[in-house]
Amino acid sequence: MIELTHQPLSPRALIDRVQSGRSGAVLAFLGVVRQETEGREVLYLEYEAFEPLAREKMRELTMEIKARYGVDEVAMSHRLGRAEVGEVVTVIAVASAHRTEAFDACRYGIEQLKARVPIWKKEVFRDGENWVGG
Repeated sequence: MIELTHQPLSPRALIDRVQSGRSGAVLAFLGVVRQETEGREVLYLEYEAFEPLAREKMRELTMEIKARYGVDEVAMSHRLGRAEVGEVVTVIAVASAHRTEAFDACRYGIEQLKARVPIWKKEVFRDGENWVGG
């Protein structure tokens, strides 16, 4: 399951989506808007994506994670639009028979999501703004 949405994210919904009786480990990574970046106060973030390609890349990534790490299920969601400090903007949930594979798959998932999926982040500060590519 993959999702791009302008609505607040529900980590519990993704966890429920991946969890099953086969799962001895269920792990979720939450990316949250922090209040400071490189010493500058963040007011809010704005996310944009080339949605058709982003969905395709996220789908490919979930299949790759399952094959590479042998996990049972993977789900990922990313927020679009404006997000305030403290809000969850990314969720990756992984279910696996064992914790090692779940941890490794989750870490790989967030690193590859940031590197390969066309999602862009604008950081808005008191004294300006900055686009960060995806």
